[in-house]
Amino acid sequence: MEGRSGSVKRRTKETEVEALVNLDGTGKVDVSTGIGFFDHMLTLMAVHGALDLKILARGDLHVDCHHTVEDVGLCLGEALDMALGNREQIRRYGYACIPMDEALAEVCVDLVKRPYLVYSRCSSLGHRVGEMETELIEEFLRALSSSGRITLHAHIRYGSNSHHMVEALFKALGRALYEATRPSTIYPGTPSSKGTM
Repeated sequence: MEGRSGSVKRRTKETEVEALVNLDGTGKVDVSTGIGFFDHMLTLMAVHGALDLKILARGDLHVDCHHTVEDVGLCLGEALDMALGNREQIRRYGYACIPMDEALAEVCVDLVKRPYLVYSRCSSLGHRVGEMETELIEEFLRALSSSGRITLHAHIRYGSNSHHMVEALFKALGRALYEATRPSTIYPGTPSSKGTM
């Protein structure tokens, strides 16, 4: 991968994950985690964020999806952090509000190098979509925020179809990351009044 890119490999007794990301991509995706619905969401995030993304993961899915989802978040966050480098001359902030039929989701990011997650979901979100428990969305976002050093606010505002709600959220995440990582015409250097991130 060329451009602003990062790659990470992580191996534990629970998972083996490889993540590669190119911020200046076109949405080329190669994702395989063993969790079909999660693969679908990561693909949507990459396509709508114009990221070239490769994630190959093998995990202890005989236990459940938790370790795989969390470790993919950790590796993707690390790869994003690497791709961002010193984070100079980027917009820093990104926001997206995305509908998916009856569902609406909203994501706001700040690439300030201060990891923080605020996540909310509406009460109508079901317990599971496909083989993935929806509570793992928060685990993925927390891992992504922590290892990517991203302030991340992610909210599923409303909806009645759980697939639509989660899909809207991942599309919004991709679009918000796209906005935040674009070159800035406002900031000639570091996008902070402190002079450093």
